[in-house]
Amino acid sequence: MTAEPLGTPITGPTALGDSFRRFAQLSWTLAVTDFKLRFFGSVLGYLWQLMRPLLLFGVLYFVFTQFVRIGGGVDFFPVVLLTNIVLFTFFAEGTGAVNSVVERENLVRKIQFPRLAIPVSTVLTAAFNLTLNAVVILIFALASGVRPHSTWLLLPVFLLALILLVLGFAMLLSALFVRYRDVKPIWEVVLQMTFYGTPIIYAIETIDAAAGVKEAIMLNPLAAIVQEVRHAVIDPDAPTAFAIVGNDLLLLIPAATIVGVFALGFWVFSREAPRIAEEL
Repeated sequence: MTAEPLGTPITGPTALGDSFRRFAQLSWTLAVTDFKLRFFGSVLGYLWQLMRPLLLFGVLYFVFTQFVRIGGGVDFFPVVLLTNIVLFTFFAEGTGAVNSVVERENLVRKIQFPRLAIPVSTVLTAAFNLTLNAVVILIFALASGVRPHSTWLLLPVFLLALILLVLGFAMLLSALFVRYRDVKPIWEVVLQMTFYGTPIIYAIETIDAAAGVKEAIMLNPLAAIVQEVRHAVIDPDAPTAFAIVGNDLLLLIPAATIVGVFALGFWVFSREAPRIAEEL
């Protein structure tokens, strides 16, 4: 019997496994289970998921209308603020998959299954929460005077772009965290920077900054998505990302970033998947 050369990598489960159907079913099952267990034993149950963004919205709305007053002159500012908070919450929860693989160490070590199902299930769980919160936004928007219009049909396109961005980061971060535990605290800092560097609590047109600052903000893919959702769903008179940047070619940067992050995340996770159990 010929011994394998020293240092030969051990073949392990791949990212997607041998069956895409099994991968999809497992991702869905893990997401549903996590969603149910998150509020297990809670008196309010799923209502907590609705109350969290509403409570943050209430605090920020009070501060920024009564003290700082940065929402003055912005049409439907309460709806814009709530929508932005919900979108960012999805981004933060979905990219919270950074430690998802490590948290399931016992499962990874004992069972052979498509490893990519773990970060994907985290993003799916965040998507469930986004759906619940979207119902609240719809009711609040209609009550605030927002009226449906044809540009609402563009919403799925922007949400798909957001999901691809979040999924890309989730795959990339969860794969890197297995080897490098500094990834999580670094990402927490990046999230804070992203929150303030994206027009979440302020309207982009209200910024009194040097030339080029607004354009630079719009190169952030999350900022571009948030701005386009505001224009398409809440206020058609609000400036689009294109109107702010003023250049079609520059808008290719956030679009290319979304595609690049997704491709890089999938490549890194696929490369690391067979060795995850060894690294844990």
